[in-house]
Amino acid sequence: MLTLLRRATLFAGAAALVLPATRKVAAQSAPVLPGSVVVDPSYPFVLPPLPYAAAANEPSIDAQTMELHHDKHHAAYVANLNAAVNDHPQVAAMPLTHMLAKLNELPDTIRTAVRNNGGGHAWHSMFWTVMGGKGGDPDGDVAAAIARDFGSFAQMKSDFNKAGLGQFGSGWAVVLVDASGKLSLGARPNQDSPLMDGKRVLLGNDIWEHAYYLKYQNRRADYLAAWWNVVNWPVVAERYKAATAATLAI
Repeated sequence: MLTLLRRATLFAGAAALVLPATRKVAAQSAPVLPGSVVVDPSYPFVLPPLPYAAAANEPSIDAQTMELHHDKHHAAYVANLNAAVNDHPQVAAMPLTHMLAKLNELPDTIRTAVRNNGGGHAWHSMFWTVMGGKGGDPDGDVAAAIARDFGSFAQMKSDFNKAGLGQFGSGWAVVLVDASGKLSLGARPNQDSPLMDGKRVLLGNDIWEHAYYLKYQNRRADYLAAWWNVVNWPVVAERYKAATAATLAI
């Protein structure tokens, strides 16, 4: 399994979550490098490990929140997704990206479960990898793309935080990236994944209350501001590189 992780890192960089070779996610106890979670597997889906210690994002995000978020919430999405597709072998054989992209073609009896739990699995598999960093400013191609498409990094952060703050109820704030490297901003409700529309995520922040309520209570704006302190820009840079090479999966 470690060989698989090394191979994934070599082909996709430490952060790129790659298509299309279908590989199983490492077991939670397996060692991983930051950002190297192998995703887009078929059934049975497995909870990927955190690529760092639960306390790595302190003080911006507390260890207890990270543990509950990963070990309980994300684990529940994986378990529920497996249960949903268990009796549907043709669906279970699909990589997760295909399953979400073809959501409207799935049986009515499992469509909502796949939308919610498959979306939740995809979102969180991305989410853990883009954190665990030191924040600060991006550089290189990502910085250039941000300046081109948003005017400045400061403007992007402001607009991103507004999108997160303005999302009513639960959901995600997201920066999308297309194959040309163009960036765009948005928010998604609940666990609705951009993969449902064939789009790819550069980075996104979870604005469900379980992501921040233990530390920030109702102060979502404070959480959104603090989150930038733990963004892992080297991982984001690898995701950007993979997106422009059409190898970014989730």
